[in-house]
Amino acid sequence: MTKPLYLGIATSTGDGRAGGRARTDDGLLDLSLAIPEEMGGPGGATNPEQLFAAGWASCFHSALKAVAAQRKVEVTDSAVVAEVQVHATPEGGFSLSAALHAELSGVDQATADQLVEGAHAICPYSNATRGNIPVTVDATVA
Repeated sequence: MTKPLYLGIATSTGDGRAGGRARTDDGLLDLSLAIPEEMGGPGGATNPEQLFAAGWASCFHSALKAVAAQRKVEVTDSAVVAEVQVHATPEGGFSLSAALHAELSGVDQATADQLVEGAHAICPYSNATRGNIPVTVDATVA
């Protein structure tokens, strides 16, 4: 491994996702956690899957913009929606799956598809999950 470019540090306290807190070492992120109502919890606070989805959407969006710039393709507007799903396993545990939806303006569908595939190839979250969880990616031209 090469020397890291950045180290993000976060700590979970209390009861973790079940009413605990998550805080980064710099204090910029400090929030309560709760199990979503859909999973039998009280809801009312964020959960790890939302945090993962927000991080992946943001990272993938940056990768998408980087690929477009590298290929000298002008995208007039863009957004990325990340959906992270929790599934129960037969063994009583849990697994994840994800879908990434990129919305782009100013390009045709073929170009949008190529940009999304390029972003998926370089995004750290995509690389970390590749082969570990089911992931779909798609592009919509607006």
